[in-house]
Amino acid sequence: MKHVRRISFAVFIILFSMASANAQTVKKDYLSEYEADKIRDAETPNERIKLFVQFADERLKKFQYELDHPSASRHAEMLNYLMNSYIGCVDDASDLIQEGIEKQQNVRAGVDLIANKAKEFLETLKKIAADAKELDLYKLNLDDAIEGTQDAVNDAEKAKKSVAPPPTRRKN
Repeated sequence: MKHVRRISFAVFIILFSMASANAQTVKKDYLSEYEADKIRDAETPNERIKLFVQFADERLKKFQYELDHPSASRHAEMLNYLMNSYIGCVDDASDLIQEGIEKQQNVRAGVDLIANKAKEFLETLKKIAADAKELDLYKLNLDDAIEGTQDAVNDAEKAKKSVAPPPTRRKN
């Protein structure tokens, strides 16, 4: 299912980029140059996971703002772009956790962060769905976001069992 979301996301980004010449320049991978640089400069997987979670949070907040304060033009495109960007960030954070586990890296902090924040994100997404404000404009992407976020929660819970527990100090 992640593969289908990524393909639809890629197609959407291409179409959105062509349609919005005067909008902010968007890289095809949904991160701004500044954000991409921050990800590249992060030294540990935990730092990169934290950044992706931060970017996902920002996009979800921008989505809610756009719902409450619709732009005069390209409102539907912006809603869909933000929701797709959100799920891309969540998927990338989850992928970094899986990669970290495979490489036996210390990703405990990232796992804990995803486990907590993804649950919050899921509540927000479900509230957006329940409120159904202009739902017909972005329903498919919202459904993908809910599914992807639920996957991230499940993956984080499984990952908690796979990563080594945090070190404990012994009392002398």
